[in-house]
Amino acid sequence: MAVHTRPGTATTTTGAVGARNDASVDPELASERSLRNPAYQGFAILWLAFTVAPILFGLDKFFDNLTDWGRYLAPFFVDHSPFDRHGTMVLVGVIEIGAGLLVLVRPRIGAYVVAAWLAGIIVNLLLLGDFYDIALRDFGLLLGALALARLATVFRPALLR
Repeated sequence: MAVHTRPGTATTTTGAVGARNDASVDPELASERSLRNPAYQGFAILWLAFTVAPILFGLDKFFDNLTDWGRYLAPFFVDHSPFDRHGTMVLVGVIEIGAGLLVLVRPRIGAYVVAAWLAGIIVNLLLLGDFYDIALRDFGLLLGALALARLATVFRPALLR
């Protein structure tokens, strides 16, 4: 049985049923910036998500339309902020908007900034002690941001070509 990785190349099965030798990946195909490339599709999805979500959630810190963001802020951070609870959340919103814009133009750097920011959010939620489910969700987002950072070493958004 031959498994074609691209025209003109193949690997054959050996050993156990269904076991294959690893197919060599053509570096040009692996880094192709095309929506036909599944790796680039993954990059594009993560890039768009980690650009738009921080900007939208950051903007909402000014208005509290989606939720009362202040209830997710641990008292420790309110006590050590020069602002009241809402003022602190506005500052958080400004930082989130900046992180989203950084992902937009420099995803390789911005994704690490977002991952670090998510780590801080997780610590904040764990300090509150009531939002373990959201902390776990944010851990998944942190892993997604790290995946974006790794993919950004190979790809750049079509917007920045």
